[in-house]
Amino acid sequence: MNKLLGLFAVIGAMLAAGAASAADKVVFGTNWLAQGGHGGFYQAVADGTYEKYGLDVEIRMGGPQVNTRPMLAAGRLDFLMGGNLLLAFDNVRNNIPTTVIAAIFQKDPQAMMAHKGRYKDFAALTGAPEILISKDGQFSLWKWMVESHGFRDEQLRPYGYNMAQFLTNPAAVQQAYGTAEPLYAAAEGVETDVFLLADHGWSTYGSIIETRNDLLESNPDLVQRFIDASIEGWNNFLYGDRTAAYQAIIAANPEMTVEKLDAEMQQFEKLAIIDTGDTTEKGIGAMDEARVKAFHDLAVEAKIIDAGSVDLSKVADYRFVNQGKGLDIKSRLTGQ
Repeated sequence: MNKLLGLFAVIGAMLAAGAASAADKVVFGTNWLAQGGHGGFYQAVADGTYEKYGLDVEIRMGGPQVNTRPMLAAGRLDFLMGGNLLLAFDNVRNNIPTTVIAAIFQKDPQAMMAHKGRYKDFAALTGAPEILISKDGQFSLWKWMVESHGFRDEQLRPYGYNMAQFLTNPAAVQQAYGTAEPLYAAAEGVETDVFLLADHGWSTYGSIIETRNDLLESNPDLVQRFIDASIEGWNNFLYGDRTAAYQAIIAANPEMTVEKLDAEMQQFEKLAIIDTGDTTEKGIGAMDEARVKAFHDLAVEAKIIDAGSVDLSKVADYRFVNQGKGLDIKSRLTGQ
């Protein structure tokens, strides 16, 4: 009997080891150091959601010395958190074999930031004496602002991610990430008004999720499981207990604190960036093909990209989202 029990124990251990090893290893790259805007992914690691979907997910941070973007096409990453759709358009134009599969942010957090009460609305910013815009912004969103909203190149000043010029000049306006620079300014004692570009026609998605085309073709089931688990993670993070995710974020990026993360997430909610619009019926991560085309057309009209340079059929694959995933979790956690 003892021998039989021992055999059962060995078999059980072997089965358990087999189950553990059956999890698919996935490497996911973020676009910057760990922060609240990455919270749903850290949540899905910390609370076992990825594990539930048979995934062993490693989150690899981006940052000032790390460029995760080329790692995706090179096969060092399986999934990548990108920025907005302009990057995806560039990938298609340059024949880089990657595809967008979800959009975590329904609004791009890019914004213009002004000293509190200085300008009554977004249109009034066209009268600002100087507007600080990053180099990348000058070749993208600034062109649209000039073309569509009457801003003038005479207002343009370079923004090198040092806020001193803005902080010391009450008339200045600067480009800002809506959930970051306004908080930094507040920490320096400067209250601001934030004008989210998305609320004025800049219709791109933000925090897009991309994967390699070869993975789409060879293992769509793994792609679906990663997206489903990530969406669950985001619903649990936004509406449930964030403690474990916060701990994981702070462990990865010790510059973060609970207070900083809370302030960041309050800003996400205030600006209605993540769970808004189509997500209320289709779930977080939702994408609309017509909206992608509309932003493409906006970019062409603003002379950000050339007409005919992007094959829109290669930009995104919509089959992994728009399924209402996570709405049950949200309903349970919010009671709505």
